[in-house]
Amino acid sequence: MIPANALLLTDLYELAMLEAYHANRMENEAVFDFFVRELPPGYGFLVAAGLEQVLATLQSAQFSDEELAWVADSGHFGDAFLDYLRAFRFTGSVHAMREGTVFFPDEPILRVTAPLPQAQLLETRIINLLQYQTLIATKAARCVAAAPDKQLVDFGLRRAHGAEAGLMAARASWLGGFAGSATVLAAARFGVPIFGTMAHSFIEAHDDEMLAFEHFARARPDHLVFLIDTYDTEGSARRLIGLAQRLAEDGIRVQGVRLDSGDLAEHARQVRAILDEGGLDEVHIFASGGLDEHRIAALLAGGAPIDGFGIGSRLDTSANAPYLDCAYKLTEYAGQPRRKHSEHKATWPGRKQVVRRYDAAGRMAGDRIQRHDEPADGESLLEPVMDYGELKQPAPTLAESRDHCALQLSRLPPALRALDAAPDYPVEISDRIQALAREADVRITQQQLAGHGKG
Repeated sequence: MIPANALLLTDLYELAMLEAYHANRMENEAVFDFFVRELPPGYGFLVAAGLEQVLATLQSAQFSDEELAWVADSGHFGDAFLDYLRAFRFTGSVHAMREGTVFFPDEPILRVTAPLPQAQLLETRIINLLQYQTLIATKAARCVAAAPDKQLVDFGLRRAHGAEAGLMAARASWLGGFAGSATVLAAARFGVPIFGTMAHSFIEAHDDEMLAFEHFARARPDHLVFLIDTYDTEGSARRLIGLAQRLAEDGIRVQGVRLDSGDLAEHARQVRAILDEGGLDEVHIFASGGLDEHRIAALLAGGAPIDGFGIGSRLDTSANAPYLDCAYKLTEYAGQPRRKHSEHKATWPGRKQVVRRYDAAGRMAGDRIQRHDEPADGESLLEPVMDYGELKQPAPTLAESRDHCALQLSRLPPALRALDAAPDYPVEISDRIQALAREADVRITQQQLAGHGKG
């Protein structure tokens, strides 16, 4: 069986172009940039994520025997191309922004330099990996901005669009500042802290709600959180007081209760009063159910006494912004600048660097997209991470990238952290990049005219 992360996980046109490049011996060095054209509505920034998976894909880029057999039997490709695929490896270099770096429209967060067929083939998967995790890391960062002192947990695996998406959402949301995830494999694979309570079915399987709680508590006495809205939320809170006292006699402490339905703000207020009156003022209230950054902000602005939130469907699907207007575009080939000049989709040519300036308070003050060899008046964000298909140094751990993200977010202008950000962050295009664009335009115009003349 062909694995889900195989090189055939691509668009047909990538392979079609690859065959044509091979047939015409177009294998000179090419440069491609990944960037985002526009921010989603209301967003003031994006958080770069997914680089680790991109680099792993490039390192292991090789067609398996099963893939080659399918290509041979598909009828889509010639025999000579099959031999070329058999020897395919990625031998190029990569410059990239660190995961967790805040970035803005038009800024390349990844630059791939490689023989043209290699850089081209991997386009689809690179976009697939970077776009999704960037969306989720940014969504998580926005939730953290809405509730900076609360415990936020990813609950979205069951609503994610596939297994890989659910796992990568757990990774990206922790990078973006969440406390952890309910996804167990995220702990095994990435070291993401995991959290969980219980389902309503566990309670429904018992004839008595308090008996369900007691069975659960004695089987799993650590980090004990009860789901109390199966039948009567406030009634359950009242009955829980007696059970909590009995459990405490055996050294078992109830840490929290979870609300998952109804008017979360009103339930939280009533439950908080009941628990406090019963001497359970240290028991936290955790809420879940259809939440996102806007609803969390509204709950907290209204004074809801909620200590933490489980965010699922709207996080893992990035419901309000389910895709990015992003691209992976050729900027140089065979030593010549290349650019797309389509209406509303023009690109900037050449090998670029993104340089960031900070104000006296250490806040981000503006970025400059410039030639990679121009002097940098600020912090250069694109770093060399791969040469000749191999990592230049071990990648940062996910925990280190999470810390980097937190630092980046702390240096954002406050207006850009708002949930409905209005001001645009200044991103300047250097004179040399603009001159290179004009050079590319003149050259392509001359070539087009020469081609027409030959006709």
